[in-house]
Amino acid sequence: MKLSPGSALLTDLYELTMLQAYFDAGVNETASFELFVRALPMQRNFLMAGGLEQVLDYLEHLRFGPDELSALAKTRRFPAPFLRSLEHLRFTGEVDAMREGTVFFPDEPVLRITAPMREAQLVESRVMNLVHFETVVASKAARCVLAAPDKLLVDFGLRRAHGAEAAVLSARASYLAGFGGTATLAAGLAFDIPVYGTMAHSYVQAYADEAVAFEDFARSQPTNATLLIDTYDTEEAARKVVALAPLLLNDGIAIRGVRIDSGDLGEHARRVRRILDEGGLSGVTIFASGNLDEHRLHQLMSEQAPIDGFGVGTRMNTSADAPYLDCAYKLVEYGGEPRRKRSEGKSTWPARKAVYRLTGPNGVMAGDLITLANERRDGEPLLEPVMRGGKRCAQPVTLHSARAHAWRQLRALPNAQRTLDVDEPYPVAVSDGLRELARRLDEGRPG
Repeated sequence: MKLSPGSALLTDLYELTMLQAYFDAGVNETASFELFVRALPMQRNFLMAGGLEQVLDYLEHLRFGPDELSALAKTRRFPAPFLRSLEHLRFTGEVDAMREGTVFFPDEPVLRITAPMREAQLVESRVMNLVHFETVVASKAARCVLAAPDKLLVDFGLRRAHGAEAAVLSARASYLAGFGGTATLAAGLAFDIPVYGTMAHSYVQAYADEAVAFEDFARSQPTNATLLIDTYDTEEAARKVVALAPLLLNDGIAIRGVRIDSGDLGEHARRVRRILDEGGLSGVTIFASGNLDEHRLHQLMSEQAPIDGFGVGTRMNTSADAPYLDCAYKLVEYGGEPRRKRSEGKSTWPARKAVYRLTGPNGVMAGDLITLANERRDGEPLLEPVMRGGKRCAQPVTLHSARAHAWRQLRALPNAQRTLDVDEPYPVAVSDGLRELARRLDEGRPG
């Protein structure tokens, strides 16, 4: 059978084997699970939360349709009474989460799901899948934004993304983090993201004369005449653009920009800028692409390369230097009682929790505190209710609103977290009340 991205079968087998065991034993009291990251990757000073809107949409529409139940029956793993119980399974629980675009750190719950055990358990794999992927990409994209402030950054990653959903959601995550647009048309249409596009080298190669290729493209795209000039000789192509510009201008067509996709981008940009300026085209922008990431952007910015915008693809969409997070979705409370995992190297803090953020007088983040959910502390609470009774608490947050929140978050980062090098860690403390509860549980005493 063909599965949609929202299918209830998009899960790990063990979620369903546990559901059957819960069903057989009548175990279905209220459970709370929290999603968090155990440690930052070695190349990261912070992470940026993403994927919440996709999670809420998944939970709102969660159900087992006839085709899915039939497919499960054909496996002969599950008895008929259990499969009949899945017919009516819907998510009826609560979700508390950090807003998309929020900067966060290890051990801080990004999202908490509270629901009858079967519901909360079933959604584990897909919820982690959605939050993990967009968080990985948004965190990488945010570093690019910090490396090249005030520059147009465009997602160029479709062709090397790990599948269609990854391509669309990475475009969304990068826009959330501050990119200016995407080349992926489907993502632009789905999420109202500005879409950018120029031409490929094959277009220029299809012509015997490079200048004719430029002219035909400009006449075909009179409001979007950005020309790719590095197919043969980058500087010679820039001179052809200068010669072509007056002819096009006579017909009301202004060349918008040129793109460089290979070689020493900084040096080519300096030479091309000089050629364009001397030819009276100071208003024509230079756009660069080709294996870019935050480190290469930082280098080009440090060199003061005259580049107005960048296309960033593979290394950002796959988060090449840190492609995964050590994230977990763990039970912290069941039937009103706190639960704590004590596995070696993978212990968890018990009970439902809150995260408070302190900010200095200059608006810069000063430290976070992880507490029990019923503790009240100074600072901004980062977790907020987003779903109750299986329904959203408010209208969906627009991507543009989440993007503005992410921009404010990046502005509030301390200098140590803004750098590309791993510097001093951001201070995250755990409250005495939470530590005491963990100690009591470890000693076998009631929470």
